[in-house]
Amino acid sequence: MNHIVVTGGAGFLGSHLCRVLLERGYRVTAIDNLSTGRMATVENLTAHPRFTLRTADVTAPGAFADLAAVTHIAHLACPGGPKATARWPVDILRAASTGTLAALDLAKSCGARIVVASGSEIYSESNLGPPHRPHLGNIGPASIFGAHTAGSHVTEAVARHYRGANVGIVRPFEVYGPHLWPGDGRVTASCCAAALRDQTLQVIDGDTRSFVYVADTIEAMVAMLDSEASGPVDIGGPNVVTLAEFARTVIDFAGSGWLEVAPARTTEVTARSPDLTHARALLGWQPTTPLPDGLHHTLDWMRTILRPQ
Repeated sequence: MNHIVVTGGAGFLGSHLCRVLLERGYRVTAIDNLSTGRMATVENLTAHPRFTLRTADVTAPGAFADLAAVTHIAHLACPGGPKATARWPVDILRAASTGTLAALDLAKSCGARIVVASGSEIYSESNLGPPHRPHLGNIGPASIFGAHTAGSHVTEAVARHYRGANVGIVRPFEVYGPHLWPGDGRVTASCCAAALRDQTLQVIDGDTRSFVYVADTIEAMVAMLDSEASGPVDIGGPNVVTLAEFARTVIDFAGSGWLEVAPARTTEVTARSPDLTHARALLGWQPTTPLPDGLHHTLDWMRTILRPQ
C-alpha cells in the first residue's frame, strides 16, 4: 500500500489532497501545525482507519520522526494567504528552507517520490507572460509580501539543488473552492465573503488572475506524484480574467454585494498567467471545471461557514 505524507495536510489544498488520496486506497499521514490549517477541514477524515493527523511544525525536530515505508510526499506546508504572509514572514521563510529540507531528507531516506509546491509568486514582479518565462521577476524582500515571494524562490532552489531524491515541482496559481476560509485574505475568499455579507468588493484596476478550481488542481498534483517529471509545472486556469470581471460574477451569483475598483499601484503584480504546456505534455492534464461552476460550489460552501450558528 502506498503511504503518502502530506505536509500542510489540514490546509486548503492539503485537506482536499488527503481526501482524494484516501479515496484511491492509500495510507495518508498529514502533518500540520494548524497555524492556517484547520481541524474543520479534516474532521471528516480523522476517523478513517488509513488517515493519521500529526500536529507538528515541519521545521521542528521530530516532525517527521518514526515515519517509515513512505512512498510519496506532497510538501505543501507554508502559511497561506496574504494575511498570514504579513503576520508570519519568518515562519514562511523557515517553512520554505528548513521545512523543505526536512521533507527532502525524509524522501531521500525512504526512497520516496516528493512533489514540492511553489506558486505563481515565483514570477514576482515581472508582469511577463509565458513567452518571457526565463525572466522570473524581481524580489522585493522588504515589501509586505516579500517573504512569500522570496519563500517561493527558496523552496524551488532547495528542491532543485537537493541530491538523492526523486523531486517534482508544481506552481499552483489562483486556486479556489471549498475550504477557502473567509478571513485569509485570498482574493476569492475575500470576494465571496464580502458578497455574501452584502459588503463592498474592492479590487485593483487592471489586475488579472488565472483561476483554477481546487479539484482540477488536486488532479494535477496527483498526476505529478504518479509521474517522474521534475517540472516545474504551472497549474492554473485556461483563461485570464480581470478581478473586476471576476467580482461582478461573484456579486451576480451571490445576489448581493457591491463593487469598488481602486486605481492600480505601481507595486502590484497585475498579470499572472500560467503556461500549461508542461502540464499537458508531461501530465496529460488540463483544467475542466468552468469558472461559473466552481464559483457556485465555493459560494455554497462559504454560506455554511458564514451562516449564524
